[in-house]
Amino acid sequence: MWSFAALMIGFGMDLVLGDPHGIPHPVIAIGKLISWAEKAFRSVFPKTAAGERIAGAAVWISVSGISFLVSALVLFLFYRISPWLGLAAESILCWQILAAKSLRDESMKVYAALKSGDTELARHAVSMIVGRDTAVLDEAGITRAAVETVAENTSDGVVAPLVFLTLGGAPLGLFYKAVNTMDSMLGYVDPPYKNIGLVPAKMDDLMNYIPARLSALLMLLAGGILGMDIQNGWKVFRRDRYNHASPNSAQTESVCAGLMGLQLAGDAWYHGVLHRKKYIGDPIRCIEMEDIPRCCRLMYATSILALILCASIRFLILL
Repeated sequence: MWSFAALMIGFGMDLVLGDPHGIPHPVIAIGKLISWAEKAFRSVFPKTAAGERIAGAAVWISVSGISFLVSALVLFLFYRISPWLGLAAESILCWQILAAKSLRDESMKVYAALKSGDTELARHAVSMIVGRDTAVLDEAGITRAAVETVAENTSDGVVAPLVFLTLGGAPLGLFYKAVNTMDSMLGYVDPPYKNIGLVPAKMDDLMNYIPARLSALLMLLAGGILGMDIQNGWKVFRRDRYNHASPNSAQTESVCAGLMGLQLAGDAWYHGVLHRKKYIGDPIRCIEMEDIPRCCRLMYATSILALILCASIRFLILL
């Protein structure tokens, strides 16, 4: 019951407060732990392909395990002292695990820069939320990158964390954030991460398999509520949901592309290396900067639907 209340409070805090800078954040601590573990296990295991893969597995086990166990122990102690103290602590953790408002805020910085005509500022803003090289992106490329990020992270940043928070409270939510952060930091196909990032990337694919597909279906429903082209969204989802190296990333991207009548994805540069990618969606119309706030509205509607679903499941568990 207390974890359910913490989830609801944390979701509300995220919608209102977003991700304020200057306060301790568990994901920052997880990121530092990943960097330390990567260096430590690289030095322990042989500098061969197999050795680096074992090191990556050791990083994954240690970071995900510590993230879960430490948060579970802290909350156990707080709840033993006082249920209200435990509720406050878990609500704060739920708030920091979710990322709906921060996703909107960061993407809207890109929109504001584009609207002001400052392309360089827009490139810088979008570089804060994407992993690709942004120096050569034009206005359409910048907008496309922002839309793709909002669409993909509707699952990674909101729906998937909601699912794990519903199933296991803040400790399982932090376990998921650790898995997702390891993929973001290590899960690249280029050196020096190709081998050490293999296990983190595959485990992230596994953890997101069901949430990504749930997110896509909820996004379709949200698009229908917002008056978007749900028929085209379903068509593109069925056709293009695997047009990505990840089995999960194109699930929500394909729905978003179909609902909004856009063509997303395509070739992109990462760390100076060109990656050939399939397109997602059809160019029914040209992408425009207004598609960024449109995609944010779609993300928010999807998030609300996900909360309603997760709250219903949690309520049934409590009965």
